[in-house]
Amino acid sequence: MSKKEEKNTKKLTAKNEKKDVKKDKKTKKVKKESFFKGVKKEMDKVRWPLKKEMIKYSIATLSFIIFFGLFFTLGDLIIAGIKMLVR
Repeated sequence: MSKKEEKNTKKLTAKNEKKDVKKDKKTKKVKKESFFKGVKKEMDKVRWPLKKEMIKYSIATLSFIIFFGLFFTLGDLIIAGIKMLVR
């Protein structure tokens, strides 16, 4: 290969690389846009709870937390008491 051919080949390679980078940027941008469009579609399908339901679920959750907190505390105290009696 002559020097001119080598230079032309390098120039073409550099141009092709620049084009590839531009295509990659465009593809990434399109992917991001389609991702967010998909997220918006799915969020439109979500059924959000009403105020009355939220209050009911919150009370149920707090009740379970308190119940199990007391249950495990009492269980721990009973086991600790038995352990002290055995020693």
